[in-house]
This record gives sequence, structure tokens and C-alpha cells, in this order.
Amino acid sequence: MSDLTLTAEKRTQFGKGAARRIRRDNKIPAVMYGHGADPIHITLPGHDTMMALKNPNALLTIVLEDGEQLALAKDIQRDAIKPIIEHVDLVIVRKGEKVVVEIPLHVEGEAGPETIVNVDLPTITVEAEATDIPEMITVSIEGLPAGTQILAKDLTMPKGAALIQDEESLVINITQMISEEALEAELADAEAEAGIEQEAPEAPAEEAPAAEAPAEEEQSE
Repeated sequence: MSDLTLTAEKRTQFGKGAARRIRRDNKIPAVMYGHGADPIHITLPGHDTMMALKNPNALLTIVLEDGEQLALAKDIQRDAIKPIIEHVDLVIVRKGEKVVVEIPLHVEGEAGPETIVNVDLPTITVEAEATDIPEMITVSIEGLPAGTQILAKDLTMPKGAALIQDEESLVINITQMISEEALEAELADAEAEAGIEQEAPEAPAEEAPAAEAPAEEEQSE
């Protein structure tokens, strides 16, 4: 995983008002802590930080006036509506140190015909070196039939990573695709059990008999 360098500034003003002013300047308030050091309150560049944190488990090099620190984003607070980051918690890491992180699962291939693939665990918990965190864990489902279940212990870990997730955790479940007729039957059974009566289809309205045309009066000669 490549290093991403961010130049930060230490800050001494805190509170909601100060945070709003920082964000108005297109910057992000953050705090960095770990390894027994006192928390360091900093300001990060807005655009560069948002781009860097698009990568899961991005290893950041935080540049300050008095030196550099390697850090991982521990918590990212995002605005509920606007596409902005409100605050970031960073944890300091060291080269050679191992950390526990969530790695995205990448599914390759297509399962067998008429199947449905359910991904129960989109991320997997692993332990890896802080400076060598895998970007993803890849699993192939190519041609797998219905009834196949892939557990955490079945995954191939990337080099240097160790599984922390419960080995028996269900990761992927491949089931048989249900036909439309079977689905309708199941729905009808469920409604019957719930006491929901289905409305009978309306009978077509009877057509009124056509009126007889009046007989033509015979003209007298």
C-alpha cells in the first residue's frame, strides 16, 4: 500500500465554532493519538484528505513542523447530507507494527446457472503490518453450484495477513434461484398464514341485451 502524505497544522482552538471556521477554510479538524503520546489536535487539507481516505485503510504520512508521523484513520465522521468530512480520528502506527483492520472482500467470477449469490460479510477482520495492509481479499465463485457456502476459514489470506475473524463466519452463501411460480406460491402461503384474504377477481360484467330495432311500418298502398 502506497504512502499518502498530508501536510497538517497544529491547532489550539476547539469547539463547534472553531470546527466550523476550519471547515469554511476547506480544511478538516482531526486528532492524532497512540503509543502513549498525548493527543495531537491538527488541521488537515480538505481536498487532499478526502481523496486519500477514499482508499480503505490508507496509510497516511502526517507532516508537521516538528516531524512526521505514520497514521491510520480510526474514525471518519462524515456529513449526513453534504459530501464532506467533518472530523477524523487518526491512530499513530510504527513500521513493523501489526494492526487489526477490516479488509474489503472482492468477489470474482459467476456462480452456476440459476443461482443467487449472497455476500454476508463484505469485509474481513485481519491482522497485518501497518505499513503493508492488503487492499482486498479476493475470492472466486466461478461455476459454484447452489448450496455452496464459503466460510472465513476457506478464504486465502494475502501474504503477511492473518485471519482474526471467527473462522466459522459465513462469508458467501450461494442459493438456488426461485421460480416466479414458486415465489407466488410462497407469497400466497405466507398471506394465508397471516390471515390475509386475497380478493377474488371481479367477474366480468354481463352485457345488456341489444335493443331490438323497431319494425318498419308497412306503407299502405
